[in-house]
Amino acid sequence: MIADQPKKSQNNYLSEYKFYTAGKWRSSHEAIDVVFPYENSIIAKVFLAQPTDVEAAISSAVKAFEITKKFSSFERSEILKKVACALKQNKENIAKILTLENGKPVKDARLEVDRAILTLTIAKEEAMRISGEVLPVDIIASTKGRFAVVKRFPIGPVAGITPFNFPLNLVCHKVAAAIAAGNPIIIRPATKTPLCALELAKIFEGITLNDKSLPEGIFSVLPCKTGVAEPLITDERIKLLTFTGSADVGWQLKNKAGKKRVTLELGGNAALIVHDDADVELAASRTSIAGFALAGQSCISVQRIYAHEKVFDEFAKKLAAKVKALVIGDPLNDKTDVASMVDVQNAQRVEQWVQLAVKEGGKLLFGGKKDKNVVSIYLPTILANVPETSNVCAKEVFGPIVVVQKYKDFKDAVKKVNNSVYGLQAGVFTKDIDKIMYAFNELDVGGVMINEVPTYRVDNQPYGGVKNSGFGREGPKYVIEEMTELKVMIVNVREP
Repeated sequence: MIADQPKKSQNNYLSEYKFYTAGKWRSSHEAIDVVFPYENSIIAKVFLAQPTDVEAAISSAVKAFEITKKFSSFERSEILKKVACALKQNKENIAKILTLENGKPVKDARLEVDRAILTLTIAKEEAMRISGEVLPVDIIASTKGRFAVVKRFPIGPVAGITPFNFPLNLVCHKVAAAIAAGNPIIIRPATKTPLCALELAKIFEGITLNDKSLPEGIFSVLPCKTGVAEPLITDERIKLLTFTGSADVGWQLKNKAGKKRVTLELGGNAALIVHDDADVELAASRTSIAGFALAGQSCISVQRIYAHEKVFDEFAKKLAAKVKALVIGDPLNDKTDVASMVDVQNAQRVEQWVQLAVKEGGKLLFGGKKDKNVVSIYLPTILANVPETSNVCAKEVFGPIVVVQKYKDFKDAVKKVNNSVYGLQAGVFTKDIDKIMYAFNELDVGGVMINEVPTYRVDNQPYGGVKNSGFGREGPKYVIEEMTELKVMIVNVREP
């Protein structure tokens, strides 16, 4: 259903934003406009960092590391606790800013703020659980009387590059883990959505530890052009690069990164299997949310659905009915389920892909067009019987589209899911424990969701994928492992 259209020219201008580097707010001769996608209206101006600012951020991070690496577990935890509390106090304001810069419904923006608070809280707790081990090394006669202590140490300055679709929580995943591990971090946010990262910098600026300000350089936020950000990838003083974004860009960055560690959380075209014994009502209900929330702009948004031939018609009918009931329109309306895409160009791209899929033989079951009034909204769309080579199946749509296909044999459905260059997450609806275990063992993905959609994610899970979906895992505990170095000390205990 289409929500009432808002009055244009709402007073949503948020003013100018300087960038934050080396503990200072700075401006430059260059700035960009941040646009509210739903109205295509300017909401803020953000100054862009220049090469000298990037150098200042890296240099100050190196200096800050001399302090942060000596922080106790309690001190690291205390910083994150204070950031989480400040974010919670400012929740409604941050949620509105998130909606304005990203275009997602405000109720989803509030949920993202809640998740960011949880991410910080999880990292706060993990900061006090970074453990090592005592290792017996007296395994041969010549090592008698010796033992080893293994401990994790902070790796050094970290650079994080984040995407537009979760402009707060994905920043917090990188920042929280870095601080928990004892590392300074520099964030380069997506230029379309830099405001939440800058708001987070405001929070960090106000945090004290032992009645003192945090060290300059512990956290910098640098909206900047791609070329200007190059040192974050190539400079050897940066010890780890963590990137979330498209596969093409991610692999290019890895090739440039040299000797530093790299973690990549890239794209996907998430698949769902609905077997003949599934709870079809539940599967359709969860898919109607997971395929179209955030206008499908999530790397684990449901895209490919394989429904058993016995339940295909029932599932498709129920799904279409539930999608029809979604409220589409103004993201600042609390009732809205689906709003605009991040820009008009992406809505046009999705429209072209759907038209191509139909031309290639696919059947349009629902939707298949842009909104009449808002050109950045592409209406939720359901396709069926689309060739596996079509863009909407083979590539990452990153839009409000799902494709439903029939299958007869469960193992064949698993093969179809695996027939992809991506491997992030997959979902399976079935009550058969043998099929559940088969799917868990055979699906070539980083996460398998049983009786749940592949879009499901909890912020403490090891989250990441295989193949073109990247490598390494997010989730504070697992990122902390990447952001620390193991060091061993062997002790020779002489007998008295």
